[in-house]
Amino acid sequence: MTKIKAAIVGYGNIGHYALEAVLAADDFELVGIVRRNTQDIPAELASYKVVDDIEKLGKVDVALLCSPTRAIEPLAAKILALGINTVDSFDVHSDIVALKRSLDDVAKQHNSVAVVSAGWDPGSDSIMRTLMLAMAPKGVTYTNFGPGMSMGHSVAAKAIDGVKDALSVTIPLGTGVHRRMVYIELDAGAKFDDVAQAIKADSYFASDETHIRQVDSIDALKDVGHGVHMTHKGVSGATHNQLFEYSMRINNPALTSQFMVSAARASMKQAAGAYTVIEIPPVNFLQGDLDTLIAKLV
Repeated sequence: MTKIKAAIVGYGNIGHYALEAVLAADDFELVGIVRRNTQDIPAELASYKVVDDIEKLGKVDVALLCSPTRAIEPLAAKILALGINTVDSFDVHSDIVALKRSLDDVAKQHNSVAVVSAGWDPGSDSIMRTLMLAMAPKGVTYTNFGPGMSMGHSVAAKAIDGVKDALSVTIPLGTGVHRRMVYIELDAGAKFDDVAQAIKADSYFASDETHIRQVDSIDALKDVGHGVHMTHKGVSGATHNQLFEYSMRINNPALTSQFMVSAARASMKQAAGAYTVIEIPPVNFLQGDLDTLIAKLV
């Protein structure tokens, strides 16, 4: 079996779990890890090749972009231009179409594939919403997240000037409405009121009820558990009151990275261009012979 040669780009929460997911997939081969600082290598990476530029890894089929959302577009464009497929977990729902269009041009020019927003939401949850709408095309879908840590919101809060560390917890209020509880450690000399105002003005938080709390230690609070409860009530044909529910409780970065690895597998089966996960046949995410999968799953 020819294995898929994968690189992990970035080694934070998602990168750590991406390493585990790649190593657990016997149709993948880990080529190496790309990170800015190659002088300070965590002990668990001692047996792997760690570089500061993906071109130093040699042949790479697909790169798992385990980087903050706001870094994804230029990073993906650079790697796609090398003829390497990319998978990311870009999580700003309102900007996904623009990102896909931007990366589609680059990927088609360089015969590569980008799978965008391949986390769990957007990502695997997007597929569930699509299926619910297929079963009841008229109706309303509510996606309620949490309670739990939002990685994207936590990274966004941590990026604010004056913040040493941050944890953003999502609290579901029902009907797709959420409260953000943001806990922050401040840098020396930073003013809480200025920092709190900047966080609330950030696009990650501006549309939600957001509460900021200063704490002595983020590590003392951190729990990467999260979850979702999704409901769709709609109409199948002319029949009303069709009700579907989907829920899960998860380790946030573990599920994100696992689905990214599955999307990396799917990227090897797509024509050049950029795709969201709802455009890819679900069977392409799975390892194995197509007929065997059909016999098992249909």
